[in-house]
Amino acid sequence: MNRFAVSLAIAVFGLATLFCAEESTGQQPGWSPNIIATGQERDRIRATPIEQRPYRPMHLYGNTVRRLHYRGTPLPTIAETVALPARVVIRR
Repeated sequence: MNRFAVSLAIAVFGLATLFCAEESTGQQPGWSPNIIATGQERDRIRATPIEQRPYRPMHLYGNTVRRLHYRGTPLPTIAETVALPARVVIRR
């Protein structure tokens, strides 16, 4: 009985976390698939303020600044982490 209660509590908490995750406001930039921008795209990105640039894989500093600007937290939500093709695990 105790195992069932613990399992049920974990499942309910996990589902609540996914469904209660803060939704983006639609004001945030989207993701750019290019890790290294070249040519005109590079010039366009450099001319754009860092808060308005698109999120890009492997660009930790810029992505962190944008998350802090739009959400107030540098860490992704659980729903975003589940949606990513590659998982990022932070050891504490």
